[in-house]
Amino acid sequence: MSTVAAPAAVLDHLLWDDVDNSVGECRLPAQRNALRSVPASGQPGDGGLDDPLRLGRAMRLRLRDAVQALLADPSIAGQSDVARLAAVVLYAKSRAPKGEKNDNVTSIWVAELGRWMGVGESTVNRRVLAPLRTSDGLHTKVVRDAQGHPTGLECLVMPLWRARKSGGAAHPLALSKAELATLLRLCEALFGPGWTPEGKEPTPPGILAGRRGKGAATDRLGLLLMVLNTRASGWLQLCGGSVKAREGRGAATLARLLGCSPSGARKVLARLTEAGVVARQHKATATRMRGRGRVMLLPVARAYGRTVAPVEAVSGSGAVFSARPDGARGDHAPAGAAGALGASGIGGAEQAGKAGDQERPDGAELHADHAPVVTPVVPPQLSCGFSGESRGAAGRRPERACVGEDQAADGGTAVAESARPVAEDGPLRGEKPKESPVEERDGQRAAGAVAGGRPKAVGWEKAQQQQRLGLPADLGLRVALGPVAGLWERLSGWQQGQVEAAAQAELTRLAGMLERPAMAPRLLADRFTDRLEETGGEALVERPFPWLMRRGLVQRQACSDRRCDDGIRLDTGGECENCGNVVHIRRARRAKIAAEIDRELPGLGARERRQVLEERLREYAAAEAEDFVVRREKGRAEQARRDAARAAARERAERERQAAAAADAVRQAQPCQVCGRARAAGLCEPCDHRRQTETLIGEAGLITAAWSADLSDPGNVAAVAADVRTAIGNSIATAWQEFLQITDVAALEANPEAAEDAYAFAAFQTAQQAVQEYQHNALAMLRRTEEAEAEARRAYKAEQGRPWFQHNPTGADAVTAATKAADAARERTAEYLLAVRLEQLREQVAARTEIAAAAPWTDRLPELAARPLHGDATGAVIA
Repeated sequence: MSTVAAPAAVLDHLLWDDVDNSVGECRLPAQRNALRSVPASGQPGDGGLDDPLRLGRAMRLRLRDAVQALLADPSIAGQSDVARLAAVVLYAKSRAPKGEKNDNVTSIWVAELGRWMGVGESTVNRRVLAPLRTSDGLHTKVVRDAQGHPTGLECLVMPLWRARKSGGAAHPLALSKAELATLLRLCEALFGPGWTPEGKEPTPPGILAGRRGKGAATDRLGLLLMVLNTRASGWLQLCGGSVKAREGRGAATLARLLGCSPSGARKVLARLTEAGVVARQHKATATRMRGRGRVMLLPVARAYGRTVAPVEAVSGSGAVFSARPDGARGDHAPAGAAGALGASGIGGAEQAGKAGDQERPDGAELHADHAPVVTPVVPPQLSCGFSGESRGAAGRRPERACVGEDQAADGGTAVAESARPVAEDGPLRGEKPKESPVEERDGQRAAGAVAGGRPKAVGWEKAQQQQRLGLPADLGLRVALGPVAGLWERLSGWQQGQVEAAAQAELTRLAGMLERPAMAPRLLADRFTDRLEETGGEALVERPFPWLMRRGLVQRQACSDRRCDDGIRLDTGGECENCGNVVHIRRARRAKIAAEIDRELPGLGARERRQVLEERLREYAAAEAEDFVVRREKGRAEQARRDAARAAARERAERERQAAAAADAVRQAQPCQVCGRARAAGLCEPCDHRRQTETLIGEAGLITAAWSADLSDPGNVAAVAADVRTAIGNSIATAWQEFLQITDVAALEANPEAAEDAYAFAAFQTAQQAVQEYQHNALAMLRRTEEAEAEARRAYKAEQGRPWFQHNPTGADAVTAATKAADAARERTAEYLLAVRLEQLREQVAARTEIAAAAPWTDRLPELAARPLHGDATGAVIA
């Protein structure tokens, strides 16, 4: 790719004043007009013609070349995945040139760009904008309004600008308006954050919109590249050549697309598979060997209305000595749709019509040609691999040829157990077999066992009945034990139960240490896969039960971190940092000891120096082992002390709980102190309601006096409180009359205690509502005081004087904010005044109560008698 070398000042002048005025109109070749773009109304995965993922072949190749050319640009290549994904997003959002002006600028917010990539604003500033500006891959300019506030960020993708400057419409990056819209629509369908604009149709989030944090940008970029390299069938175009068996061809292909290592690509592929975007499987082969791996992009397959047919391998109950290769002839050939093996469904749903995809080992020998076999009633199962396998239950040879050849003492039973009968009598080739129900097969198998002269033990039959051929019904166990399904079938019933219990315990332990417990079955399945690869496959496992219990299920910690398994962190899937620290410490220790030897013994030869070094390392290792034993014993003692302390704490808590329960039982048995009702816990509910009602009435009086009475005049305060008490009493009487109208009065008269309880509860509720109303009225009145108004004026001016309003303090926004601040200040002042005045009134009431309680009645009665009465009170006494 050619670039334009220009100084930074000149380039900025070209960028923001008049970008590429000398370049003519960017027009695509005539054949570009035939490329089909995707309308904006399609939804990903709906399978319609307007689906964003339903790209034509020419459009897909065009967009693939453009994205690859962008990522291969020197200013973009070598950047982090989040920076490369940002370049692709900004490139897709770029505007196509209009006329002679090369206007490729796009405007976006930093936060919005972070939503596209699943990262935060700080990550965008630190890992996207700064590196791309440094490498001259992106030019940015902050757009501000008239007041100087930022309103957006204008971005210019320099590879696109240079492409239009140098190559014009022939450059791979020079996409037309329709092609850029198609690329943007594809990105929105895959990982767009989604929008809900006012007055417009909402844009749903993309498939990976919810994927955020570490690795989110890598997953998004990998999915986009795989979609652009996927045919209409949904299968990813895999790379050729030799690849590592651990990663697989799919991971190698993704590694080449992303420019990363195969192990990193394997992790990305695993995350996409977990998200339900990618499906990995192997092609079915007639030889039951592991076929070629394939990767399907499920959204693309659904967009084209294609589904994944299940690929099932041949599974039989008996031992398999040989299998039928694809190239076998005679009775081993498929024989069309009605062939014997074709009728049994061997080869899966994709075998018909796709013979080129099937695989056959190079060393498989073809059998001799035979006459075609008649299609049997029951589908045959390959048990012993012979060409003429259509015999009865006893495993004997055909009756008309050497009837007594199967009379060996040890051979009859073994063959009877492995063979799958078709008919009671063994027909010769060409004869039509008889019907063979399942009951006849079971009976023949039992008869064959008795005829063989070796009756089986009862325990063996019981173990065979308890054995389960399939994996456990639990979904987590099925996922975890999937890689060792072959070993599971070789276990007895008791062994399967032990393995299932151990696997369930391991899943529970893994779920407890993971942030996402649902990943535990997948982690255990990966562990089984790694252990099998170390062993060399299931065929090399001689004893499945010990292997599963002692090797497959066991976590191997390479360091002290309990999340480490063979140097891999279980919670993150990455390399264990603690293992790296251990290796670093050991290497540093070795280097330190070597330096000490060089300093103390400078004249040693290489061999003597190595011996001294190994000896000192052994001494250090022995000392470290002794220290480890000491620390372990200390840890055990500390753990025992902690266990004892916990046990003592539990016992103490139990004693305290029992003591509290006993005290509560004694308290519950006490009668009411007011009315004497039995078992009322010292105070019955009606009396409690009366006390609370009295307290609420007094509180309502104080609240009213706080704003309407002179706080320095006790008489005025008392008069206000009396008026409030009278008003609340009237409200209680009204509420009681309303209650009597809706209830059965006769039932209340028959049960005086229930009537008393109902009246006390009605009075309590009425007092509660009254206190709330009086408090609301008090705050409303206190908000009108001079103190509240002064505070509101100060808050109004302070809000207008803020930096963002000082240029236009009388604007609509400034006035709205200032009014809101003034209202809040007025409300706070009213609450403060009410709290202060209530505190003052309570102190006055408490002082009067103490004085009244201290003075005896003999001293108080003369003073009360000498106090003059008001007119109303005098009239009441005279009357």
